[in-house]
Amino acid sequence: MDWLQLFLLHPVSLYQGAAFPFALLFNYLCAMDSFSTSARYLLLLAGGGALAWAAMGSFAVLVLLPALCAGVLISSLGPQDVHRWAFSFQMSWQTLCHLGLHYTEYYLQERPSGRFYITLSSLMLLTQRVTSLSLDICEGKVKAASRGIRGRSSIPEHLWKALPYFSYLLFFPALLGGSLCSFQRFQARVQGSSSLGPRCSLWALTWRGLQILGLECLKAVLRTVVGAGEGLSDCLQLQCICVMWSTAGLFKLTYYSCWILDDALLRAAGFGPELSQSPAGEGYTSDADIWTLETTHRISLFTRKWNQSTAEWLRRLVFQQGGARPLLQTFAFSAWWHGLHPGQVFGFLCWALMVQADYLIHTFANLSIRSRPMRLLYRIVTWAHTQLIIAYIMLAVEGRSLSSLWLLCNSYNSVFPVVYCILLFLLAKRKHTLN
Repeated sequence: MDWLQLFLLHPVSLYQGAAFPFALLFNYLCAMDSFSTSARYLLLLAGGGALAWAAMGSFAVLVLLPALCAGVLISSLGPQDVHRWAFSFQMSWQTLCHLGLHYTEYYLQERPSGRFYITLSSLMLLTQRVTSLSLDICEGKVKAASRGIRGRSSIPEHLWKALPYFSYLLFFPALLGGSLCSFQRFQARVQGSSSLGPRCSLWALTWRGLQILGLECLKAVLRTVVGAGEGLSDCLQLQCICVMWSTAGLFKLTYYSCWILDDALLRAAGFGPELSQSPAGEGYTSDADIWTLETTHRISLFTRKWNQSTAEWLRRLVFQQGGARPLLQTFAFSAWWHGLHPGQVFGFLCWALMVQADYLIHTFANLSIRSRPMRLLYRIVTWAHTQLIIAYIMLAVEGRSLSSLWLLCNSYNSVFPVVYCILLFLLAKRKHTLN
């Protein structure tokens, strides 16, 4: 499959690895009293610009320009308006870039440049930081650095006051990947005293290196199995289940490896969990909770732990804002944020239904199943079903196109989400009758 090869050969990890020496250098310089706060902001900003240009080429303008505009908006607008305008501008810009991808892939029938895919990925992460910062200002967690262009300060002075915002939006350890770092956490690291600043743990980095090596070895073995077997277009009946499970496993290993690498880069720069020990530091959220993801028998728990910082961001940005059907709104927005490809729209809406079914199924089971052997059997069956449904959703989202989605829906794999949909209908009807 071309889309599978494209995903596996994604070169972001190479650029993340190349940024490691600079992250260690930044951590070392922060330990020097002579390295001022302004110099730290400038170094992170310059590193982000250099990394963007190296990884994206001329497409870097698509990230640098909205970051500049978002920084100006955030430093110019009042707390009551900043989130609405920043959110509208950033999502409009990102949507236009995704529409350019749609035009190239579906209308021109051409494969876009690999640098363009890196640009879109970085742009999605930029949207997280922009909206997180604007929400912090709107909620009073962060004090605006400027009262806007109506003040007496000159434009260069306004830009200098907005330097922490620009540095946060483009700081190089989080430009291409990594869990979402809040502005308060970022500021606590940059402005922290050198004597109290976090130290990079050599053992922590070594352990993550060993984890990445192990995951890459597993991925190489699984890639050989997937490459030697039949695809969804050629598989027969129950064989399609094995194809789906193994292909989804390859995707998972790739994500796990990337998340651990991103986590190691943030730690090397001093933005790891050690920062939480400082008075101003916030909690650190790691995206790769592999044990929970691979052992849970609940789709709802898998959803909260999969790419955990992004799940928490979506919860804050959409779910907690109120309105009718917040779960459906959250997954619909996630499909929009990812690009609104046909497979993504189907996959995220299916995911929302599966989470809703999961709540009802497990509530009913907890009330109905009493014996320990039956509970054990129930847990084993629901674990397998959860993993198969997640694999189904993952192939729909990663496949993206209508042709890949059609192959998936016409295979035996569609039985698993259909079972949960039937149980959702029956249990919802029973709940309504009891009420």
